[in-house]
Amino acid sequence: MRFQDIPGLELVKKQLSRAVQDQHIAHAQLFQGPVGGAQTAMALAFVSYLFCTQRKGDDACGTCPSCQKVHKGIHPDLLFVFPSITTKKVKEAESDAFLPEWRKFLLDSPYRTLPDWLLYLGAEGNRQGNIPVEETRKLLQKISLKPFEAPFKVVFLWHAESLNASSGNALLKTLEEPPSSTLFILICSDPQKLLTTIISRTQRIQVGTVEEDALAAYLVGQAQIDPEKAQHLAMSSEGNISWALDKAMNENLSMATWFAEWMRAVYSKNLSKLSQLADDFDALAKEEQKGILEYALHMFRQCLYQIAGTPQLIKSLEKERTFIANFSKTLHQDTIGRMSEKVSEVYYHLERNARAKMVHLDLSLQLIRMFHAKN
Repeated sequence: MRFQDIPGLELVKKQLSRAVQDQHIAHAQLFQGPVGGAQTAMALAFVSYLFCTQRKGDDACGTCPSCQKVHKGIHPDLLFVFPSITTKKVKEAESDAFLPEWRKFLLDSPYRTLPDWLLYLGAEGNRQGNIPVEETRKLLQKISLKPFEAPFKVVFLWHAESLNASSGNALLKTLEEPPSSTLFILICSDPQKLLTTIISRTQRIQVGTVEEDALAAYLVGQAQIDPEKAQHLAMSSEGNISWALDKAMNENLSMATWFAEWMRAVYSKNLSKLSQLADDFDALAKEEQKGILEYALHMFRQCLYQIAGTPQLIKSLEKERTFIANFSKTLHQDTIGRMSEKVSEVYYHLERNARAKMVHLDLSLQLIRMFHAKN
């Protein structure tokens, strides 16, 4: 992974490369960004640049042995720590037990999220990955050794929010006074879930949201989709590159058309059409079902901007703006809020394997009542 492989965010890349060039590298850094954002990729590119033996200006070469080892996740001075689970074969949740899976997961895409990782591991039901205190203690033993090849031994702690109070507290003293030539890199999307004492011991790297034009160009190159669709996905993603890539690679239906038909049927109380749409919804793959609900929430937000008199905040294609303008005339601001809550509830139940047809049809009936209720 090199900086040039990441779309946009040129100021962050410059900040990180300059820190290496000036040898002003904080011993503990917190890379934070939106869910599905570029923080993991940016941290990997930073490590590649730090370890690279043949740097090319502000970026790693990508071809030297060090770069190749970082890319494959096998560099001896790069220690990965990430949430894990117990299975029939793995009785203790620790990162080392899942390193082969982790390397494949990371190679596939550095933008993927914790739910993606747990799904990749085959976690069932509502199981949540965590980083137990035992793993933290073993990590302290590993970093007591000097680097093998690189100038630093790097601890790459992915999804730091998964540290519980015990494991987080076990890290505190080491974060404050790490062994020489040891660098901690923490990755997170929700720093509010971290211990404040951990945050205070790190330098925060605000990776931020990839610019829409840069993300759209990236989607065109990666998924070979037309620029209009790429621009739409970039606007709808709200910084979630993982979501945008998934939709670009796998989406086979027009969200805008589907949503418009659904809302027209709701507004006109067309029960036969709603029943048909529920059947169609049931026949879709779960990710497509979730995509429709995500798109609905996105469109409701655009309608709120329209109603609030701030159309400049709307992030939609030109052909969607006419629908938003007309659709917003039928709604009250409070109604949109209630509708969004109901859609979010259905999304929650879908993730827990509720029957798609039933929850979608029930949602449509509730939306009818909200549409026609007196505000």
